[in-house]
Amino acid sequence: MRQRSTIMKWTSLATVGSAAVAGVLLMLSPSANAENASNGYPYCANGSASDPDGDGWGWENNRSCVVRGSRADPGAASGGSSGTSSGTASNGYPYCANGSASDPDGDGWGWENDRSCVVRGSRADPGGSSGGGSTTTTSNGSGGSLTCPSGASCGSYTVGGLGSRKQAVRNAGGDALDLAVAMLETENMSTNYAYGDNKSNDAANFGIFKQNWGMLREACSQFRGQSQSQWNNGAALNSNLSADVSCLNQAQSYYGMDRWFAGHRNGSSGLANPNTADINAYKTAIYWIRDRINSNSANLTNDTRFWVNVAAI
Repeated sequence: MRQRSTIMKWTSLATVGSAAVAGVLLMLSPSANAENASNGYPYCANGSASDPDGDGWGWENNRSCVVRGSRADPGAASGGSSGTSSGTASNGYPYCANGSASDPDGDGWGWENDRSCVVRGSRADPGGSSGGGSTTTTSNGSGGSLTCPSGASCGSYTVGGLGSRKQAVRNAGGDALDLAVAMLETENMSTNYAYGDNKSNDAANFGIFKQNWGMLREACSQFRGQSQSQWNNGAALNSNLSADVSCLNQAQSYYGMDRWFAGHRNGSSGLANPNTADINAYKTAIYWIRDRINSNSANLTNDTRFWVNVAAI
């Protein structure tokens, strides 16, 4: 989303004094303050979620805003003030060099150089305006007061059309837990992410739940017995919601919930070692979202998205 500019129509420039012209220009120019980038434009409160085309410019409150740490942020090169160094967030993950361009689903997590990265100033940035620490936030009216899981940031906001997507998942056989899994993965509960989630073979992910091929070919009847090299077959789930939900539920039944969480979070490594702190934090986040959905029946069909800051891997 490119910067939008204000254009004034001048009717009689010759009759306007130089002092008046200067005054008008000052009114047109954005002024810098603590919440603004050095070019005078405000930082986007919603980070990369306000920048659908990933160019660093968002649109909030009827004006252009800059995604912190993006290519449009003049202060990005110097690293800003957050994080433990110029290129690393306080959670240990590097900031995305390409800012929001590396974050197609707008959740604040990008993928560069074969690893996860944080979009500076996004909800995933512990040093940003919307991240950091264990917090209590207030939802937009559908979930009441939200106490976050220990050590995590969380919240809720409205995503246009999400209610229809929730209903489609439920019509395909999904329940509140399934909604929670999809809701944590992408903002719109869609498959609008990089093919295979930028992974291949058994690590490749498909469908709205980002199910990995290794588990799909083991537990889902549609793919059972296929080889690792046939991983592209998993792309069928990207366009078949019923099959996606069915495979998810088959895998949960096949592995049992604890092992399913472990494998879904960390593939074969998770299945071999299912009780790591990271896996338990992921499981807690999913159950937290599920409980928020169940706290009010309206959350099954409205446009509210609940989120917990969980690092992408």
